[in-house]
This record gives sequence, C-alpha cells and structure tokens, in this order.
Amino acid sequence: MINKIFPFLIWLPLAKKSIKDDLIAGITGTIIVIPQAVAFAMIAGLPPIYGFYTAMITPIIAALFGSSYHLISGPTTAISIVVYSTLVKLNLNPETDLPAFISMALVLTFLTGLFQFAMGLLQMGKLVNFVSHSVIIGFTAGAGILIAFKQMQHIFGIKVPQGYTILDIITYIIKHFSETNWYVFGIAISTLVIALIIKLLIKPLSRYYLLIAMLLGSLLAIFLGGDANGIETVGKIPSNLPPFRIPDLNFENVQLLSSGAMILALLGLIEATAIGRSIALNTHQKIDGNQEFIGQGLSNLIASFFSSYAGSGSFTRSGVNYQVGAKTPMAAILASLFLMVALLLFAKYASYLPKATMGGIILLVGYNLIDFHQIKKVWESSGKELIVLVITLVGTLFFDLEFALLAGIITSFFFYMERTSKPNIATLAVDNKNRLINKIRDKDAVECSSLKIIRIDGSLYFGSIEKISAFFTNAYKQNKVQHILIVANGINFIDLGAAEWFTHEIIKWQKNRKGIYITGLKVISQDVLIKGGFIKKMGHHIFFTNKKEAIKEIHKKIKTPCKVRAFKECN
Repeated sequence: MINKIFPFLIWLPLAKKSIKDDLIAGITGTIIVIPQAVAFAMIAGLPPIYGFYTAMITPIIAALFGSSYHLISGPTTAISIVVYSTLVKLNLNPETDLPAFISMALVLTFLTGLFQFAMGLLQMGKLVNFVSHSVIIGFTAGAGILIAFKQMQHIFGIKVPQGYTILDIITYIIKHFSETNWYVFGIAISTLVIALIIKLLIKPLSRYYLLIAMLLGSLLAIFLGGDANGIETVGKIPSNLPPFRIPDLNFENVQLLSSGAMILALLGLIEATAIGRSIALNTHQKIDGNQEFIGQGLSNLIASFFSSYAGSGSFTRSGVNYQVGAKTPMAAILASLFLMVALLLFAKYASYLPKATMGGIILLVGYNLIDFHQIKKVWESSGKELIVLVITLVGTLFFDLEFALLAGIITSFFFYMERTSKPNIATLAVDNKNRLINKIRDKDAVECSSLKIIRIDGSLYFGSIEKISAFFTNAYKQNKVQHILIVANGINFIDLGAAEWFTHEIIKWQKNRKGIYITGLKVISQDVLIKGGFIKKMGHHIFFTNKKEAIKEIHKKIKTPCKVRAFKECN
C-alpha cells in the first residue's frame, strides 16, 4: 500500500546502481530542454522564464509519482498552444496585460492538475483509450501549423495584432510585406537552415541541433547589429529559482477556465500515457495508467504554486532520455536540478537571445509536429479515420482548440457506434468436410431445412438492437423458419435494453414458432441475463454449451422429416 502512495520507493533502490547512466541522461536532458523551455513559453504567450520554471518543477513531481521510468514531463508544444488559446479567448493579451495573463495561466494549471489527479483517483486511466489516434494526429498537425503561423511576426519582423486567425495573419503579412525587417528575416531563416543542416547532416550533434542553432543564430544577430537594426531580444531573464505563488482561485476564475482546463487535462494525459506506453514497448515495463494520471495531476497541481504553467510528457525529451541510457526516473530529477544550476549561473546571457532566432526554431518545432508518415497511413487505410483526422485538423486551424478536440472525439465515437451498431449476422451451413462455415464462403454448403443456424459477431446493446431485430422480424415472416440456433461465441456483452428485447423475441418464437436456442454464450455475457432474471423467463433449456450438443437436442424436438439433411441428426 505504501508503494502505491509513494511509487518512487519502488525504483529508488535501483537508482543507486544506475546513477552513472541517469547522470549522463540528466545532463543531456538539461542541454536539450534549454531551447525548448524558451520556445514553448513563447508559444504559450509567457516570458521565457516560465518555460524554465515549468521544466524544473513539473518533471520532478511527475517522476516521483508517475508510472513510467523514462517519461520526462515539462512544457510541450501542444499544451503551450492550448494554454495560449484558452487565455486569449478571455481577451487577455500577454503584450498589454502580462500580469493578468500569467495569473490566469497559473489558475489554469492548477485546475488542469486537479482534474487529472481526480481522474487518477477515480481509476479513469483507460479513458484516453477512447480518443482515436487520428484525433491526436490531426490535432498535433493543426497545432504545428498554427504555431508556425503565429511566429510569422518574428520571422518577418512585422507586428501582427493578437488574436488573428491564420487567414488574418496571411492577409496582414501580404499587406504589410514592404515593412519586412530583412535583418530579422535573415536571422530567422539562417537559424532554421542551421538547425536543419545539423539535424540532417551532422549526426553526432543532431540531438543538440536546436541548442546549437539557437547559439549560432544569437551570434549572427550580434554580428548584424542587434537592437540597432531592430532585432528584438527576449529580454532579461531573472536569475532565480521558481518563486512560491498561490494561484488566484476565486470562483469567477475557476468558472471561466474549467472547460479549457478539462481539455488541457485530457490532452496532457493522452500525451503522457501515449509516450510512456510507446517507450514501454521496448523496455517491457508495465505502465499503470491510473498512476500516470495521478503523477501528471500532482505535477501540475504543485507546479502551479511555483510559477509554472501546464506541462505534460515530452516526446523529444522522453525519447532522448531512453536512447542515452536512463534507467530510472532519477534522470528526470537530475535534469531539473542541473537546469536550476544553469539558470542561476547563465541566465544573464539568455537576455541576448533574439526573438527572430526563436521564431526560426519554433517554425521547425511546428513542422516537426506534422506526422506525414502517420497521415499517409491514415489516408491509405481508412476513409472514416481520415474524416476524423480532417475534422480535427480543420477545427484546430479555424475554430477553438477545445471545439476541435471535441469535434474529433465525437466524430470518432460516432463512427465507432455506427460500426458496433451493425453486428455481422452470418448464416452457417455444412460444407463437404462436415464443417459449419459462413454460407457466403461456400455456396455449395448445405443448410438443414428444419434448423437455421446463425452466428452473431458483435455485442447486443441498445445501438445494435435495430439491425438484429430486423433480421429476426424478416425470419419470422418466413413460415418455413421454425427453429433458429444462435452461435453466440462472438457476443461479448449484452446490456439491459438488449436483454429485454431478446427475452421478448424468444418468448414470441416459443409461442408462435418452435423456438430460438443459444450456444456458446460467454459467462460474462450472461451476467445481465442472470441478474435480471431473463434466463428464467426464456427457459434454461434453450442454452447449450456447444454446437454439437445443441444440434442433437434441437433435432429431437423436430417432428417432421428434414427435407434437406445437413446433419446426421436430421430425421
């Protein structure tokens, strides 16, 4: 029980043996997170220091109370853009009202953590499994495009008004193209090109391509004259550890931010569990979804009191953490501690970082979010999944991010319901090898003239009753059909509504025809039938454990000779 409350007690003894591997992974993680922390904070509309704060506090708490040994939490691209979008909708402008923007960001983080923690306590870890993979692909691709367009002002050096849509940004840039600051544009594009060259051509340095590009881009800005030529920097970054600050949790703020916080909570959990599970495929570690919910929830809850905004699992940092040999979550904790030291010693140098340089880096970050391989796979494999992806992508680009996610999830759920509401009903017949097979597979297979055998592949629930009912209604109209045997191995569950209908249908057949019989029904599928007293109404005699026994017993009830003899039991 104590290990459940404090999961770090499980891996802490292992950390002593792997401290060298975790130390190297921690140092690598610190180097990688520096440009990310600055970039993601800017995406969220916050000063760069808040990216550092989030990268310090969130990973430590998530490592201590999470489930995965390699997941690294902190600021992420998708979470950052949802934070920005949620707050901008409240007419908060980070450029004109930064203190209020920061205050509400901390409230949003607290509520996000609270929802995540509550879902973990309520054992809702499997909730994220109901969000289609296509929704996430579409959302992240849309977020990547949004991020790229939001950086256009830093690429061209043109002040674009806050809250503009993609179309507005394109129109504004075209109209004011003559105002482009070519020094700024040159630095942004140079930074982008340097990053691509290092990533694609210089493999030994590819892990640090963002950091190196950021440093070289900054040097280029200094060489080109800096402020004298209109090259803005991110400004002074405080050289201090995250200050303690209680979020302003008044009723009005909570009411305003609850819906956005729920979307953030769900998105963060999807990111974290997906990353943890993907790495676990290689490490064979068992990931506890509910514990991961608790870890992510606590990390955001506690981080909100230390001037940090919402975070989640990082694809890049987690992947690198595993690849460089981290063995335990101690690597994440060490990376955060090293980042604290780096901030205290080198924060003054970060003030020289040009916004154009960060614009070039963020442009690349946004592009990397578009998973062309997965999009192609969806395109080729499933039309319905493609519709889900496109709806989510378009919603992300042109509507609220919350609406985009919900629209994608609802569309995905609709297709799922449509698919499960139409269970396959196969008519079985005997082939020349004396096997019961689907009549469609072998037109020469023979059906017994006195007994119709069908197999239902799908669950009986309120959504599927219509199709199954239509089948039995049609069969009922055919006077020649007197006995029906249902092969029920493919029925996974029966809900109350289906049980009510099924009982009524069987009793109707028992009164007006000969009967409906069931074989191979799973024990778990009988749960509602037993507890609701439906089996007693139907009669225990209609249930059989296997097809052979059912065919034998049913033929004993058939008095008239079978015109078509398919079984040896036929009269």
